[in-house]
Parts: sequence; structure tokens; C-alpha cells
Amino acid sequence: MVDDSTRDFAARYAEIDARLDRELTADERVAAKGEIIVLFREIEHRITEFTTLKDHVKRLADKWKALDAAAPTLAPRFSGERPATRADHLGASTFVENGWSRLSTGDYDGAEAALGRALELVPNDPQSEALLGWAQMLNEKYDLALMNFQKVLAREPQNAIARINVGYICLKKGIFGEAIEHLSRAIRSGSDKRAMLYANFYMGLVYLEREMYGDAEAFLLKTLSLGPKLVEAHYELGRAYWFHGRRDDAREAWRRGALANKFSPWAARCTEMLESVEAGKAPPRS
Repeated sequence: MVDDSTRDFAARYAEIDARLDRELTADERVAAKGEIIVLFREIEHRITEFTTLKDHVKRLADKWKALDAAAPTLAPRFSGERPATRADHLGASTFVENGWSRLSTGDYDGAEAALGRALELVPNDPQSEALLGWAQMLNEKYDLALMNFQKVLAREPQNAIARINVGYICLKKGIFGEAIEHLSRAIRSGSDKRAMLYANFYMGLVYLEREMYGDAEAFLLKTLSLGPKLVEAHYELGRAYWFHGRRDDAREAWRRGALANKFSPWAARCTEMLESVEAGKAPPRS
């Protein structure tokens, strides 16, 4: 959409441009020069205003991210590296970088649109497919995300992050056997510390869902040995202990979770769970 000021600038430009195609007197040339300078300065001023406003909007995005971080989620935290800038005549890299930026600020719909356009220009690009899978997964479009991550794994079987994302999606869809297969492969590879952390965590959740509490406890304890500040693991370990009949251990897990990282929304969940069980209520089954 073009606003009135932009139309005004365009009309003034067109009028001066038309005049410069004709023969002008010396006075008319001086007048045209003055108008060009004024037009240039006005446009430059508007650009500065919009640049400042753009920076303010970025700060809004940061505030939104802080609010969004307050909502507990078990999804992997987006960890994709900023795409390397490269020149390409089709302009696909611009859409890839835009998709990454939108993913980083939580604009998953915008990320999907940008990365979809990148794949239209350069089909079968693993980086675009992986980022698109992230956007779809975090947008809870699990079937589409699964398809894109499987494409990535077909070309890059060693991609541990893509593999744990597939494991997470299978967990969410209740496909536990396939989740275990992918998460086990990520654990065996040992090539990526972040993938190892989440692979153990999601294995714990798979066994918790299957009510195999001893196995769930083992994987969640391994998770906490790798990442003591992953507070959601304390929360889920407490649930595993509780349903295994180890009520005191459950309370201790939630106490540790409440203290592990006071900025995590899961610390608040641990505190709430302690208060809930002390009031005689049982933890949720899922």
C-alpha cells in the first residue's frame, strides 16, 4: 500500500523529470535544481524517520519474545545459525535470511512465507527446508514440518538437530516407536551436545507417556546431568517420580526446578506443582 506522502514524492519527481526533458531557460534550470535538492532532502528525512521507527519495531519484537518466553513449552528452542550471506541472481538468499530473522522473533507465519518463496526459487535447498521445518514445527504444523525434516535427513543423515526435531514431532503425534528410533540415533551419534540434551529429554517424555517410569527417570536424570538448567526436565522428572510412587523425590525435583533458573517459566510451574500437591491435588498425566 502506498501512502499519500509517497504519492506526493512520486508526482513531484515525475513533474520535474518531465520538465527536464524540455528546453529550459537559465532561471528554470536553477529553479529545477532547487526543487530536486528539496525533494531529495525531504525523502532522506522520511527514510531516517522510517529507519528509526523500524528500530523501535525491532524493540517491540524483543519485548514480544520476552513475553513469549514466559509461556512454558516443551518444543526445542530454535537454534538455527544465521544463514551465511551469499550472492545469487535469483535472490533466494534474501528470503532465507528473512525467514531466519522472522523465526528468531517468533513470527512463524512470516518465516513460512519467506522460506516457501526461497524454495520456489531454489528447490530442494537443505538449509531452507530445515528452517521451514522449524517454522512449521513451532507453529504446530507437525505433518508439514515432519515432511521437511525428513527431506533434510535424506540428504544429511548426520544432522542431529533435524533428527531430534523429528523425534519431538513423533512424540507429539504419539508415534512413540519412531520417536525412540530417531532419538536413539541422535544419542548414539554424540555429535551435537544440544541434540544429546534434547534427545535424552524427549526419550524421558516418551517413556513417561508410556508409563514406563523407571526408564523415564533414567533419561531425565541423564538430561539434567547434561543441562542442569533445563528446568522443564526437573518438572517432568517430578511427574515421573510421583507416578512411580516416589512422592518425596518428586517434591525434591520440583524444589530443585524452582531454584534452578528463576527466569524460566518452568520454575514457576515447579513452584505451582509443589503448592498443588501440598493442597492434595495430583499432577497432570500429560
